[in-house]
Amino acid sequence: MQDEMNTVNAASAESSLADAIAEAEAEDSIIRRESEPALIIKDLHITYRTIQSQTIVKAIFKRGSQIKKFEAVKGVSFIVPKGEIVGLIGKNGSGKSTLLKAVANIFKPDSGTIDTCGHTVSLMAIGVGFQKELSGRENIYLSGMLLGFTKEYVASRYDEIVEFSELGDFIDAPVETYSSGMYSKLAFSITAVLESDIILVDEVLSVGDINFKKKSFARLQEMISQEDKTVLIVSHNNDTIRNLCNRAIWIHNGNFIMDGDANAVVDAYEAFMEAEAEKKKKARKKEAETIKA
Repeated sequence: MQDEMNTVNAASAESSLADAIAEAEAEDSIIRRESEPALIIKDLHITYRTIQSQTIVKAIFKRGSQIKKFEAVKGVSFIVPKGEIVGLIGKNGSGKSTLLKAVANIFKPDSGTIDTCGHTVSLMAIGVGFQKELSGRENIYLSGMLLGFTKEYVASRYDEIVEFSELGDFIDAPVETYSSGMYSKLAFSITAVLESDIILVDEVLSVGDINFKKKSFARLQEMISQEDKTVLIVSHNNDTIRNLCNRAIWIHNGNFIMDGDANAVVDAYEAFMEAEAEKKKKARKKEAETIKA
């Protein structure tokens, strides 16, 4: 009886996935494709080259065998019109953060193109973009100038950045001494105050104390309410995607899966993940029964 119920649940999840995909494809027609583009990504491929875990002896005597290639992004293409708020969803390791870093010019793609259409780009992410041996103060100026702002302009907004970050005297300490929460506060504050044309947000809203999270969320809502701001958000909190984004793109194992209305795409993603969890549950149960037998 339980097996029959599991089969029904899995079938229902798969059916929900198909229905949600159809709905997202229908809703996709309402997305403003005719609007002025802010970001054009075409057939993007990004491959990592990593060293496999092995002993030092093997690394010495088997040269070349330790290098492993991993394609993190596989031919992804999409256009983001100016002023649109887009959520990137998918399970861990799907290539979402890699894609954002490529847009921010941190990673170079193996092939394909990224066109920011002359717009400035900033990335809010933990562990990215700061020179850790430099102080928070020095990183504010460095980050601002890398974004294309003059030193004088950054100086005019410096006090506002520090006040928003709540770092106080720690602003003069090396960033390598910061906790992840402090790092997040500084990264968010720089981007929130200097305000580039295209804002990339990678899980930065999930780090920090509860009061700063609320303040950051409110500031982000304020920023994206401006019609000229284009935002890409990576988050594993589906409510964040539903509440902030009018559009979502689902990437799975580096592949483009869906693009459409945020609620419809998140619904499809959640149905898929439920079906996957059900399959794993059944596989574990079958394995346990085999072992007992």
